[in-house]
Amino acid sequence: MRGTSAQAAHWALRSARELTPAGLLLATLVGLWELWVRLNGTQPYILPAPTRIWDAFLQTRGTLPDHIVTTMSEAMLGLAIAAGAGILLAAAIAVSPLLRRILYPVLVLSQNIPLVVMAPLLIVWLGFGMAPKIVIVALIGVFPICISTSEGLLGADREMIDLVRGMGGRTWATLRYVRIPAAVPAFFGGLKIASAYAVLGAVIGEWVGASSGLGIFITRAQASFRVDRVFVAVIIVALISIALFAAVQLAARLASPWLYIRQNDE
Repeated sequence: MRGTSAQAAHWALRSARELTPAGLLLATLVGLWELWVRLNGTQPYILPAPTRIWDAFLQTRGTLPDHIVTTMSEAMLGLAIAAGAGILLAAAIAVSPLLRRILYPVLVLSQNIPLVVMAPLLIVWLGFGMAPKIVIVALIGVFPICISTSEGLLGADREMIDLVRGMGGRTWATLRYVRIPAAVPAFFGGLKIASAYAVLGAVIGEWVGASSGLGIFITRAQASFRVDRVFVAVIIVALISIALFAAVQLAARLASPWLYIRQNDE
């Protein structure tokens, strides 16, 4: 237990050191942004200063939590569905060459349908609740998770697979003992990509129609020409996405610590 806590503390400290240069760069850019707006007298409806955005946050902080909870719930549920569906599809692709030839083109085709086209249709079919937003997030996330996981399953060590088969193991035995452990890093790689876009997918769904969420918050702010409030929502979306990505990164470290130990040694 202590070892796990120490490892988590070491990882947090190491991450903080790695993020310090990016944080300093961001602070510098925000300072230059503030200076530029003040020196040029830029109107707030064109480009608000960071201090004005902070004031807008203080004005709306009472209503923001409900919107944040809605968007986060949609993103996390959609990501969970995408992870489950992606694993099942990847297993089917790895096990059956026939399913591989059938599913791969369908998955690629699904990524060429614009979300701005699908979102209104899903609203019509599923209503204005959370369901269409969850489906949008799932559609965004299932592709990278499935492709990454299937590549991990198919890229497992052939000698290990032959060894399991030589000991009488069937297809499911090779999956359990060889392919799945080999595919864990690839699965989390796809999950990281999906998590980076999950919140954005939920917001896109909310733009089309919703009663709560950061997407509808942005729509209302745009309608009233409150660009500062739009920036507030955009910053919150970015922070939630970063937090979700970091959570997946932590889960990946806990699920495959040997990989990160090897990387640290290198």
